[in-house]
Amino acid sequence: MTEIWPTELKVSKDRRLLTVSFNDGVTAMLPAEMLRVLSPSAEVQGHGPGQKVTVPGKRNVAIRQMVPTGNYAVRIAFDDGHDTGIFTWNYLRELGESGGEKFAAYEQELAEKKLSRDPR
Repeated sequence: MTEIWPTELKVSKDRRLLTVSFNDGVTAMLPAEMLRVLSPSAEVQGHGPGQKVTVPGKRNVAIRQMVPTGNYAVRIAFDDGHDTGIFTWNYLRELGESGGEKFAAYEQELAEKKLSRDPR
């Protein structure tokens, strides 16, 4: 498989959308809320099987800052203080391809736990 990397990362003016253009011509539009609740950080994913956390109340979260991490990823900081997620190029591509399904599963988890996307 050919190595995938971004040719451009662009945050919208309202800081709620990250557009990633990849070297193979594919462009992914990734909402900040999705990036935040599906963050690859241990805080969200846990440290092992069955430890994943369902993060409610992030409908209005925005991207505060993006910091390159080596040649393989970007650390995204959000305006709610979360800043430990290191998003590899492959994970950003994965979210571009299957983020809709992952976000739908997240919404189902919220419903099952009687939680909301809206802030308290």
